[in-house]
Amino acid sequence: MRRLFPVTDETAARDSGGGPGTAGAEGADREWGLEELAAAYAYPSGSGPAGPEPWLRANMVSTLDGAAQHDGRSQPISSAADMRIFGTLRALADAVVVGAETVRQEGYRPARAREDFAALREAAGQGPAPAIAVVSASLDLDFSLPLFTSPLVPTLVLTGAAAATDRIAAAEKAGAQVVIAGDGMGVDPARAVRALADRGLYRLLTEGGPRLLGQLVAAGVLDELCLTVSPMLTAGDAQRIAGGPPVAVPRRFELTSLLEEAGFLFSRYRRT
Repeated sequence: MRRLFPVTDETAARDSGGGPGTAGAEGADREWGLEELAAAYAYPSGSGPAGPEPWLRANMVSTLDGAAQHDGRSQPISSAADMRIFGTLRALADAVVVGAETVRQEGYRPARAREDFAALREAAGQGPAPAIAVVSASLDLDFSLPLFTSPLVPTLVLTGAAAATDRIAAAEKAGAQVVIAGDGMGVDPARAVRALADRGLYRLLTEGGPRLLGQLVAAGVLDELCLTVSPMLTAGDAQRIAGGPPVAVPRRFELTSLLEEAGFLFSRYRRT
């Protein structure tokens, strides 16, 4: 892996002849350690217990022709480096926010504690693993799955006040914690973010899917996008990373970081 942006003294030295063998050079093409990745993707200092504001980032992957999935799943367009970043982003988060359809399609399991990140999470005042927060209006979920019955940290289910009471009861019986974040059947994105922050979950990560990400974008609550561009072409009619109605005015984000490995680009954009 090598850093393409921002240009640092190390990347400039490589470009001027320092060479890939230069010790510690960020511009050198080498495998980054987990500590380096954690530093590269650290949350802003204003998020978390030291600051009052939550920070919501998304992590998505897309092919060169805009497909967010192949055969309904993101794994075929991913890579080993992409999965290392995926794991790092999860390890930094207080909670992972995900749509119900993605839970069903991707076979979501509880987040696990990772020894490599244990000290980092303890220093940040975090528990052993992030909570999974599932967004669902209908609560059409299989509550017998390990995601609900045996997580290390109780799974949260975000839904609306008009959700069916029997489905809420089923979720709670399985061990999930139901959070009301909307007045009707659906979830209000801004209210969901605030509800999680009220539980002390400030450093938020969403992994989609496209419908949920589209709702977060439209509501203006997405602070950051970590987008992997996969060097693949799939054609077909796969979804983009964000779906739903268009916003009235396009949201503007700025590039803050760009890494590369084996043709995969790992970009990081923040809201301007």
